[in-house]
Amino acid sequence: MRENIVATFSIVGYDPATEEWGIAVQSKFLAVGSVVPWARAGVGAIATQSYANTSFGPLGLKLLAEGRTAAEVLDMLIEGDSERQVRQVGIVDSQGSAATFTGDKCHDWAGGVTGKHYAAQGNILVSEETVKAMANTFENTGGELAYRLLEALDAGQRAGGDARGQQSAALLVVQENAGYGGHNDRKIDLRVDDHVQPITELKRIFAMHQEIARRSQDK
Repeated sequence: MRENIVATFSIVGYDPATEEWGIAVQSKFLAVGSVVPWARAGVGAIATQSYANTSFGPLGLKLLAEGRTAAEVLDMLIEGDSERQVRQVGIVDSQGSAATFTGDKCHDWAGGVTGKHYAAQGNILVSEETVKAMANTFENTGGELAYRLLEALDAGQRAGGDARGQQSAALLVVQENAGYGGHNDRKIDLRVDDHVQPITELKRIFAMHQEIARRSQDK
């Protein structure tokens, strides 16, 4: 029996100025952050959703680390998956090139768009306006990558979002040696696993995270 669908919307992005890669995601699904976002500093970022094939995360990052482009990796992932028609994937590679895929059996509305340094996608959405809103907001918002991703996610929700409602959200941003104590690349790894307004809650704890980071720098 097939597992529950990870019907969701996400945006994968890259900031060449800071060499950061990240993903923001929301879904009517418990703990979406444990399934969808994958990223590695210097390599790229991947969102795997719909009837998510979680092997796309580690395998995709491995292929990206070997120097393949987002489009090449996407082709390799879906070519090797017999159930690719129900998958949805967004990828940004080490240079910021982006690719997105939506299988033809993903539940409506489903689709994605790519632009400079980002891929936005979603399934079981109220309409395509969610994806358009994410793309437009990412393109026209300044500031650090995490903030742009969150603002894009929030815009997607305001444009309609997941047709089934809200439950969980997550934000993952990686940068070389930017994790706790400088021992890994997880600069930001925040998750709201079950909440009536997960994006609002995610933005609240992101603000807390930023304040703690500022205090640490001031010491």
